[in-house]
Amino acid sequence: MKTDLTIESIDEASLRLKGVVKKTPLQYNKRLSNQYKAHVYLKREDLQDVRSYKIRGAYNLMSTLTLDEKKSGVVCASAGNHAQGVALSSSLLKIRSVIFMPSITPLQKINKVKHFGGRFITIKLVGQTYDEASHAAKEFCKKNHMVFVHPFDDLRTIAGQGTVGKEIYDQKTASLDYVLCPVGGGGLISGVSSYLKAKDSKVKIIAVEAEGAPTLFEALKNKKIVDLNKVDTFVDGTAVKTLGKIPFEIAITKVFKSILVAEGKVSTTMIELYQNEGIVTEPAGALSVAALEEIKGEIKGKHVVCIISGGNNDILRYPEIMERSLVYLGLKHYFLIEFAQKPGQLKKFVNKVLGPTDDIVRFEYMKKTSKERGPALIGIELQRKKDLKRLLDKMNKEGIRYTKLESSDPLYSYLI
Repeated sequence: MKTDLTIESIDEASLRLKGVVKKTPLQYNKRLSNQYKAHVYLKREDLQDVRSYKIRGAYNLMSTLTLDEKKSGVVCASAGNHAQGVALSSSLLKIRSVIFMPSITPLQKINKVKHFGGRFITIKLVGQTYDEASHAAKEFCKKNHMVFVHPFDDLRTIAGQGTVGKEIYDQKTASLDYVLCPVGGGGLISGVSSYLKAKDSKVKIIAVEAEGAPTLFEALKNKKIVDLNKVDTFVDGTAVKTLGKIPFEIAITKVFKSILVAEGKVSTTMIELYQNEGIVTEPAGALSVAALEEIKGEIKGKHVVCIISGGNNDILRYPEIMERSLVYLGLKHYFLIEFAQKPGQLKKFVNKVLGPTDDIVRFEYMKKTSKERGPALIGIELQRKKDLKRLLDKMNKEGIRYTKLESSDPLYSYLI
């Protein structure tokens, strides 16, 4: 497989994309700069018309197809953002496309794909993950003799994504020290790193991945591509089981390291960006900012760019985002508590165990296992993380039988 991506091919892609994509701003962020004692800039790809960088790679690939290939039409698989890029490209280039998306794709993304593609697209919802949708898309593509528009494992796609790196280099006002880039299949980071490392070999490219989908992290650790057994689909924009072959060959020589970020930390970062800067990100879009905490010792006094890769987030997901954030911050906890089956037990719990600022946010009796005792699922929200010790001490003092549910426990996923 050809893996040589040249800086010239990225420059050529930039010319093709002129008038199609926005040159998104590279914004200095005062809050993050003060917090981490560094010079932090945000590359705002969430401000594209399709609200992510994916239009760059999709359009660059599709615009280079032969006339016969354009007549045959294209197929793609996507968790949402690449689909929007292909849809808009289909409309602009008047190319018929069939778009495969996981059945769990947020409705907001599906509706956006329809909006951008109009009469030129057909959507098929298949499988629970990107990889399942991708398998179905490739089978369909082969059967119908169409062109597959790969979201990350094609040099034309990667060159298009690499124009993000070109813009960062052109927009910078000082030397770059670090660029933090979210990673799923690896198209963005391979394009960005290829351009920036060619221009300045000293810049450090840091990959950022969700803990539940560490494709590049495992590949770098094992020095080969690793197929993940499963992925957490919360950070849906990067929920890929297998890194691209071309991105791996590029990343292994150009990426400084990969950082894993907890999904709860991503949720907290999304909330902070919205509350402080009014920036609406999707989970993948917040990954790079979420990783700053992990390297705060390294970046003091340095110039750091965080790529905000996308802002396609369904408002219906915010309850889950708030939930994950509170659990991550240690402010929300769940317990299975065995209450004796007699009057006054809940009152005793409230009066003798809960503190003045503790709040019961969920209460649900589970199936009784005996006549004497019955478990209840109780969710408690604390005002401060350190209040948990006091809560546990009081439950132990009162002789209350309980099980604290941890987010890593399979029972937690089943009950919460």
